[in-house]
Amino acid sequence: MQNAFRDNAVLVTGASRGIGREIALQLARAGARIALMARGRSHLEETAAGCRRLGAQALIVTGDVGVEADCAAAVRRAFEGFGTLDTLIANAGISMLSPFEDLDDLEPLERTMRVNYFGAVYCARYALPLLIASRGRVVAVSSLTGLTGVPTRTGYAASKHAMRGFFDSLRIEVRRHGISVTVAYPGFVDTGIRQRTVGEGSGRGSGALMTASDCSSRILFAAARRRREVVMTPKGRVGRWLKLVAPDLVDRIAARSVGFPS
Repeated sequence: MQNAFRDNAVLVTGASRGIGREIALQLARAGARIALMARGRSHLEETAAGCRRLGAQALIVTGDVGVEADCAAAVRRAFEGFGTLDTLIANAGISMLSPFEDLDDLEPLERTMRVNYFGAVYCARYALPLLIASRGRVVAVSSLTGLTGVPTRTGYAASKHAMRGFFDSLRIEVRRHGISVTVAYPGFVDTGIRQRTVGEGSGRGSGALMTASDCSSRILFAAARRRREVVMTPKGRVGRWLKLVAPDLVDRIAARSVGFPS
């Protein structure tokens, strides 16, 4: 992994905490130059300081990926700082937690789609000309809910399904330019995303949480090898095939995984 990202110019969204922060630190150890984007400057400063202690060049861009102009500015700032862009890691996201019938309005779904889906699309739009020039990489951090529906996560699952469709299609379009597109499908990860959740539910997950460090390592391993996707858990890998032959069973498993009556 180190050689793949040495001197790579990388833009990481959602870099202030969780998976994004760990990705940035691991890229710093690998010798990359990193542009860090998130809304909160204080946490970004902490991530940048950690990258610099590891000997990496790191610059900060504060902004909301749900705002197209902020995404354009982040790509522009990365290019101004590094003179190129080799890798886009579209990681920023929020969760949504509520049974659909309990929602008073649809704003949580709209916000979740704007951040998780359009935030990744906006960044890809402005990064693409630079990635064509560098024959670079796109990495999109989706979720196992991008592969199957999960109760109490209707808006979140919709946004992650949308990411999957977009980046699977983009992969085919940009292959001729030498660009790889890797989509990552983590399961439950200890990231603190519950503090960035919209909706009215109090659902819960079950089972052990993967660490953000382990998740990030798997993502970067796949991206370094330009793999098309990485499904993080054995249950996720089995589930995607089981869904073809026993979809009702997969629905029941999904319900149990979040403590929802099935």
